[in-house]
Amino acid sequence: RYVESLSAYARQFLQLMEKPDVDLIEGLSPAIAIEQKSTSHNPRSTVGTVTEIHDYLRLLFARTGTPYCPDHPDQRLETQTVSQMVDAIMALPEDTRLMILAPVVQNRKGEHLELFEQLQAQGFVRVRIRSEGSADGSEQGADSAGRIHELDQVPELNRSQKHTIDVVVDRLKVNDGIRQRLAESLETALNLANGRVIAQPMDEGPERAMLFSSRYGCPICNWSLPELEPRLFSFNNPLGACPECDGLGHTLFFDPERIVQFPNLSLGAGAVRGWDRRNQFYYQQLQSLAIHYGFNLDLPFEELPEKVRNILLFGSGSETITFTTLSASGKPSTETRPFEGIVHNFERRYRETDSANVRDELAKFQHTRTCPACQGTRLRIDARNVRVGPAGHDKPIWEISAWTLGEAAHWFEHLKLEGAKAAVGERIIREIASRLRFLNDVGLQYLSLERSADTLSGGEAQRIRLASQIGSGLTGVMYVLDEPSIGLHQRDNDRLLSTLTHLRDLGNSVLVVEHDEDAIRAADHIIDMGLGAGEHGGEVIAQGSVQDIIDTPESVTGQYLGGRKRISAGQARPVQDSTPRLILEGAREHNLKGLDVAFPLQRLVTVTGVSGSGKSTLIQNVLAPALLRHFGQATEAPGAHERLLGAEQLAGVVFVDQSPIGKTARSNPASYVGAWDAIRKLFAAAPLARQRGY
Repeated sequence: RYVESLSAYARQFLQLMEKPDVDLIEGLSPAIAIEQKSTSHNPRSTVGTVTEIHDYLRLLFARTGTPYCPDHPDQRLETQTVSQMVDAIMALPEDTRLMILAPVVQNRKGEHLELFEQLQAQGFVRVRIRSEGSADGSEQGADSAGRIHELDQVPELNRSQKHTIDVVVDRLKVNDGIRQRLAESLETALNLANGRVIAQPMDEGPERAMLFSSRYGCPICNWSLPELEPRLFSFNNPLGACPECDGLGHTLFFDPERIVQFPNLSLGAGAVRGWDRRNQFYYQQLQSLAIHYGFNLDLPFEELPEKVRNILLFGSGSETITFTTLSASGKPSTETRPFEGIVHNFERRYRETDSANVRDELAKFQHTRTCPACQGTRLRIDARNVRVGPAGHDKPIWEISAWTLGEAAHWFEHLKLEGAKAAVGERIIREIASRLRFLNDVGLQYLSLERSADTLSGGEAQRIRLASQIGSGLTGVMYVLDEPSIGLHQRDNDRLLSTLTHLRDLGNSVLVVEHDEDAIRAADHIIDMGLGAGEHGGEVIAQGSVQDIIDTPESVTGQYLGGRKRISAGQARPVQDSTPRLILEGAREHNLKGLDVAFPLQRLVTVTGVSGSGKSTLIQNVLAPALLRHFGQATEAPGAHERLLGAEQLAGVVFVDQSPIGKTARSNPASYVGAWDAIRKLFAAAPLARQRGY
């Protein structure tokens, strides 16, 4: 780790490592380790944020962007004069009670004691304070509407909480005689709040407030925008994130297809888990529904009339049904009310429950859909309507993020800003274009900046990390890589090796732990360890060129490089027409295009293809979860597909992935594979152990 770049404060949190047992180390460069680990599973992490290109994009839009009105897409937001603000306020109904507020603090943590003292010294009397929730994510003390406080009676603010503070400049009623006073109050507020002012009707909520800016405002509809700053274009910041989906780009909903997991079964037989004959509370409701609407509970769910299926899922609306339930003693009781529907029942229980287990169980029926407010762009409407580029060819940040990296690189290489913006944006554009070029050079031109990091394959993530290091342009650094070729197709392997040689050509040292033959042959110097593993290893068997390794008879690596030993592939078993098959139809998760795939059973089947072609999606996201669901072991819903055939020919499924086998310090190989359980049982069964009651 490049510890020298960290502050003394940051270093105290690093785990102290024991000094290595060596006599002397010379020529040690600052080192950067690129470990073999999976990408971030944070849903907020994208290709743009991982490569830091999104940070440069935010800066570019904040410094050179031109805002437009969302209701009038061709209308640039111009600065508003005080007289325009007065006219807009005077258009309110007469006698509207109004506060003129100066927003001096927006979403900032702290107690702000010094600010309150300054405001009091300047003659202001009142402030409105809104709290946005505490730093630990809890909403304790949150007050989104805001409260008015006398400056000499302001409560003590939580320093770890974000606050918005507006100074009350004036309070007045709208009528013909206030124009001069209103103009003066607006001037005062604009000077106090760096060109911003809020006109808040006192009898209405903050959503009815009129925001004015002496910088940006629509002359047609009074839409105005605060100052452009980088965090406005960040979906990971409350100022820029879409308020509907909180910057995730999608919202959760209870998916009827996941709720009705077995549409070929009847409701009584378990078409919907928890609403079958085993749960009499809900099943008695279904029986009453069947009597009211005249349908058969023993029919498969998919054969029920569409109207009945909709009522079962989404409720009867305002229509009431008489429900008859039997108590444990067999005594009937009746109740007349609308039926809420299975979907709404799940939504209510998910919302009201305090049990984490219930929430986890219900979450299995949820699915994501594109946020209707931001259309998946993750950003609030202010940020979505700022564009960069020459007039007529300018683009918003969300559109650039949706392009492939190849398209984005082409656009930035030909982007020419005009006037003063050209001088400001030149260096930023050069950095963005350079980083995009490196990503394209390692074969990732088909990805987009908005692509979520947790959907990347291992090979894609590995190359993104390497391209980010090349883009940083460091020299004189030692890069340490742990088996970077794992999971890569041969074509991508060539790109990886060219990336590593490029790092070397920049003036860096590249140290790679690797078994891949191409990587060994591409190395300038090879160090071969041996002889065997564990206690039989720990020696340098040979070092030097490929020929030096081949010429060393003790080197196992040299024996394979020289052709004296070969890997035996074994005898392939033929696949015939009579060979049983597992058939997956209509797989369409992520980039899969409605695949129909047949997997021969009792055979070794390999799924191959270039990095990012959909191998992991097909097996890990669709096939394995579908099999687990068939055997009742599913923890998550399988990826989109039509159906799975032939699973009844299998006795079970074992899913082995690359996740670590155990994170606890008490875990070891014997405990993980279960051998330790058998050993303990053996000792407990010994006569002396039984005699002593062990």
